[in-house]
Amino acid sequence: MDLTQVHKGVSKLKTKKRVGRGVGSGHGKTASRGHKGQWASAGSDKPIAVFEGGQMQLFRRIPKRGFSHGMWDKKFHVVNLGAIDTHFNDGDTVDPETVKKKGLANGPSDGIRILAKGEFSKKLTVRAHHVSKSAIEKIIAKGGVVEIIPPPAKPVRNKMGTKS
Repeated sequence: MDLTQVHKGVSKLKTKKRVGRGVGSGHGKTASRGHKGQWASAGSDKPIAVFEGGQMQLFRRIPKRGFSHGMWDKKFHVVNLGAIDTHFNDGDTVDPETVKKKGLANGPSDGIRILAKGEFSKKLTVRAHHVSKSAIEKIIAKGGVVEIIPPPAKPVRNKMGTKS
Protein backbone atom coordinates (compact mmCIF):
# COMPACT_ATOMS: atom_id res chain seq x y z
CA MET A 1 0.00 0.00 0.00
CA ASP A 2 1.17 3.55 -0.76
CA LEU A 3 -0.12 7.07 -0.08
CA THR A 4 -2.35 7.12 -3.17
CA GLN A 5 -4.52 4.37 -1.71
CA VAL A 6 -4.81 5.60 1.90
CA HIS A 7 -8.12 7.41 1.35
CA LYS A 8 -9.75 4.91 -0.99
CA GLY A 9 -13.20 3.96 0.22
CA VAL A 10 -13.19 6.60 2.98
CA SER A 11 -15.85 9.30 2.67
CA LYS A 12 -14.65 12.63 4.03
CA LEU A 13 -18.13 14.13 4.16
CA LYS A 14 -20.79 12.50 6.30
CA THR A 15 -24.08 12.13 4.47
CA LYS A 16 -27.01 14.10 5.80
CA LYS A 17 -29.52 12.22 7.98
CA ARG A 18 -32.75 12.07 5.95
CA VAL A 19 -35.55 12.00 8.49
CA GLY A 20 -39.27 11.46 8.08
CA ARG A 21 -38.95 9.08 5.12
CA GLY A 22 -41.05 6.26 6.50
CA VAL A 23 -40.73 3.66 9.24
CA GLY A 24 -38.32 1.49 7.24
CA SER A 25 -35.70 4.25 7.01
CA GLY A 26 -34.78 4.03 10.66
CA HIS A 27 -35.79 7.65 11.19
CA GLY A 28 -39.49 7.37 10.45
CA LYS A 29 -42.67 8.13 12.42
CA THR A 30 -41.36 10.77 14.84
CA ALA A 31 -38.32 11.60 12.65
CA SER A 32 -35.89 11.01 15.55
CA ARG A 33 -37.57 13.72 17.65
CA GLY A 34 -39.09 11.44 20.27
CA HIS A 35 -42.65 11.69 21.57
CA LYS A 36 -44.08 15.10 22.56
CA GLY A 37 -41.94 17.58 24.48
CA GLN A 38 -40.55 20.98 23.60
CA TRP A 39 -38.28 19.78 20.81
CA ALA A 40 -40.78 17.48 19.10
CA SER A 41 -42.72 20.15 17.20
CA ALA A 42 -41.61 22.22 14.24
CA GLY A 43 -40.42 25.74 14.95
CA SER A 44 -38.81 24.93 18.30
CA ASP A 45 -35.48 26.71 18.13
CA LYS A 46 -32.82 26.88 20.79
CA PRO A 47 -33.90 29.28 23.53
CA ILE A 48 -32.65 32.86 23.38
CA ALA A 49 -30.58 34.41 26.18
CA VAL A 50 -33.62 35.76 28.06
CA PHE A 51 -35.59 32.50 27.86
CA GLU A 52 -36.54 31.28 31.33
CA GLY A 53 -37.97 27.85 30.63
CA GLY A 54 -41.53 28.85 29.87
CA GLN A 55 -41.80 31.11 32.91
CA MET A 56 -42.73 34.76 32.22
CA GLN A 57 -39.49 36.55 31.33
CA LEU A 58 -38.09 39.13 33.70
CA PHE A 59 -38.27 41.95 31.18
CA ARG A 60 -42.02 41.27 30.77
CA ARG A 61 -42.62 41.03 34.53
CA ILE A 62 -41.07 44.31 35.57
CA PRO A 63 -42.97 47.60 35.06
CA LYS A 64 -41.90 49.80 32.19
CA ARG A 65 -40.91 53.34 33.11
CA GLY A 66 -39.20 56.20 31.40
CA PHE A 67 -38.85 57.47 27.92
CA SER A 68 -36.37 57.14 25.08
CA HIS A 69 -35.52 59.47 22.23
CA GLY A 70 -33.72 56.62 20.46
CA MET A 71 -36.27 56.28 17.67
CA TRP A 72 -35.88 59.80 16.32
CA ASP A 73 -32.84 61.36 17.99
CA LYS A 74 -30.16 62.63 15.62
CA LYS A 75 -26.44 62.32 16.27
CA PHE A 76 -24.40 65.31 15.10
CA HIS A 77 -20.64 65.70 15.13
CA VAL A 78 -19.65 68.91 16.91
CA VAL A 79 -16.85 70.87 15.22
CA ASN A 80 -15.47 74.10 16.67
CA LEU A 81 -14.33 77.09 14.60
CA GLY A 82 -10.86 76.87 16.17
CA ALA A 83 -10.38 73.37 14.71
CA ILE A 84 -11.72 74.49 11.32
CA ASP A 85 -9.30 77.43 11.35
CA THR A 86 -6.29 75.15 11.84
CA HIS A 87 -7.29 72.49 9.27
CA PHE A 88 -8.66 74.60 6.38
CA ASN A 89 -7.02 77.21 4.13
CA ASP A 90 -8.38 80.61 3.15
CA GLY A 91 -11.19 80.30 0.56
CA ASP A 92 -11.95 76.60 1.20
CA THR A 93 -15.44 75.14 1.44
CA VAL A 94 -16.24 73.44 4.73
CA ASP A 95 -18.92 70.75 4.35
CA PRO A 96 -19.56 67.33 5.98
CA GLU A 97 -17.41 65.47 3.41
CA THR A 98 -14.35 67.72 3.78
CA VAL A 99 -14.67 67.76 7.57
CA LYS A 100 -14.57 63.95 7.61
CA LYS A 101 -11.60 63.88 5.21
CA LYS A 102 -9.65 66.20 7.52
CA GLY A 103 -10.42 63.88 10.47
CA LEU A 104 -12.48 66.37 12.48
CA ALA A 105 -15.55 64.09 12.52
CA ASN A 106 -15.22 60.31 12.64
CA GLY A 107 -17.90 57.63 12.63
CA PRO A 108 -21.55 57.60 11.59
CA SER A 109 -23.69 60.67 12.15
CA ASP A 110 -26.71 62.58 10.85
CA GLY A 111 -24.68 65.73 10.18
CA ILE A 112 -22.34 68.29 11.69
CA ARG A 113 -22.81 71.22 14.06
CA ILE A 114 -20.47 74.19 13.94
CA LEU A 115 -19.83 75.95 17.26
CA ALA A 116 -17.91 79.20 17.86
CA LYS A 117 -15.27 77.98 20.31
CA GLY A 118 -11.72 79.02 19.44
CA GLU A 119 -10.03 81.68 17.31
CA PHE A 120 -11.21 82.14 13.72
CA SER A 121 -9.32 84.18 11.11
CA LYS A 122 -10.11 82.89 7.60
CA LYS A 123 -12.65 83.59 4.88
CA LEU A 124 -14.47 80.28 4.36
CA THR A 125 -17.70 78.97 2.88
CA VAL A 126 -19.35 76.83 5.57
CA ARG A 127 -22.08 74.31 4.71
CA ALA A 128 -23.44 72.49 7.78
CA HIS A 129 -26.64 71.10 9.24
CA HIS A 130 -26.50 73.47 12.21
CA VAL A 131 -24.40 76.55 12.95
CA SER A 132 -24.61 78.46 16.23
CA LYS A 133 -25.47 82.20 16.14
CA SER A 134 -22.09 83.22 17.51
CA ALA A 135 -20.34 81.03 14.91
CA ILE A 136 -22.38 82.67 12.12
CA GLU A 137 -21.34 86.10 13.42
CA LYS A 138 -17.64 85.12 13.49
CA ILE A 139 -17.73 83.64 9.96
CA ILE A 140 -19.57 86.61 8.44
CA ALA A 141 -17.26 89.07 10.24
CA LYS A 142 -14.29 87.53 8.36
CA GLY A 143 -16.15 87.74 5.02
CA GLY A 144 -17.22 84.12 4.88
CA VAL A 145 -20.54 82.56 3.81
CA VAL A 146 -22.78 80.27 5.88
CA GLU A 147 -25.19 77.81 4.22
CA ILE A 148 -27.50 75.61 6.28
CA ILE A 149 -28.11 72.14 4.82
CA PRO A 150 -31.87 71.57 5.10
CA PRO A 151 -33.15 68.41 6.84
CA PRO A 152 -34.92 65.77 4.75
CA ALA A 153 -38.56 66.56 4.00
CA LYS A 154 -41.07 64.93 6.30
CA PRO A 155 -43.43 62.49 4.56
CA VAL A 156 -46.93 63.78 3.92
CA ARG A 157 -49.38 61.56 5.74
CA ASN A 158 -53.03 61.36 4.83
CA LYS A 159 -54.69 61.56 8.24
CA MET A 160 -58.21 61.09 6.87
CA GLY A 161 -57.37 57.69 5.36
CA THR A 162 -59.05 58.51 2.05
CA LYS A 163 -57.43 58.18 -1.34
CA SER A 164 -56.80 61.42 -3.17
